[in-house]
Amino acid sequence: MLLHFPHGIHAFDSGYGRPMLDAIHLIEDSGQVAIVDTASNACVPRILEALAELGRGVEDVAYVLLTHIHLDHAGGAGGLMRHLPAARLVVHPRGARHMADPGKLWAGTVAVYGEAQARSLYGELLPVPAERIIEAVDGLSLTLGERTIEVFDTPGHARHHVCYHDHRARAFFTGDTFGLSYRELDVGERQSIWPTTTPVQFDPAAMHASIDRMMACRPEAMYLTHFSRLTDLERHASDLHRLIDAHVAVAEAAEGEGEDLERNIERGLTELLHSEAARQGWTLPKAQLLAVMAMDVELSAQGLAVWLGTREAVS
Repeated sequence: MLLHFPHGIHAFDSGYGRPMLDAIHLIEDSGQVAIVDTASNACVPRILEALAELGRGVEDVAYVLLTHIHLDHAGGAGGLMRHLPAARLVVHPRGARHMADPGKLWAGTVAVYGEAQARSLYGELLPVPAERIIEAVDGLSLTLGERTIEVFDTPGHARHHVCYHDHRARAFFTGDTFGLSYRELDVGERQSIWPTTTPVQFDPAAMHASIDRMMACRPEAMYLTHFSRLTDLERHASDLHRLIDAHVAVAEAAEGEGEDLERNIERGLTELLHSEAARQGWTLPKAQLLAVMAMDVELSAQGLAVWLGTREAVS
């Protein structure tokens, strides 16, 4: 089912993972459509159904806009592009080669999950012909109907991350740079935010700078992959900055090496999560809160451990 927002923006649950985890967005203008992020191969039928619900055909899609190439955002890109005869895939220059030849991306995924689980989660990663790929360099302007969509290079979550500034809507499509905002955490209409420091390229200084750069445009809304429209942005940006620093402090205080270090960071992040629940007045029982956030806390702990090691290697 489509969620409809102002300025021809629509969203739906991709079906990846649990319900309301992963949103795919459609931007519609003058008969043209852009799709923002794709989730996994298994989600492609939902994208085609959403286009039909919108009254658009596959030939109306001008762009598939990837915020970055983590597979919950880009795993279905190759499969989807085979259904879209006129579309171009837009992706950070660091990610373009992996979309054209996903062998290394797949090898990295198998290294994390194992062959069987990787195929269960993502299916087969299909290549996109290089001539159908547009490299999303900083400042690139794309025309969709009568609106302009501008690329912002936004490292912090990953070095291959971009956000898309929709000038007409005065909004950004932020992937993971502007954090996570799960609807289960809403208190009435009051939303909350949580940063994501997943492996392997978390950079706190870059993430702070990317958030500030987007906020300098005075946007009216952010559209997050996890999960969709966010307003009251000054409060959320302030909370993000505070929580990024809190994540870093947890990592710096953690002891141990390897898996012991990750587990200690994970325990620290869980304590931070409970503290934030009290601060924000979240009403989820503790067990449900942990269930909703368990994967993010685990992945963020892994990313923070990698960041600590990278920082120490540089110093």
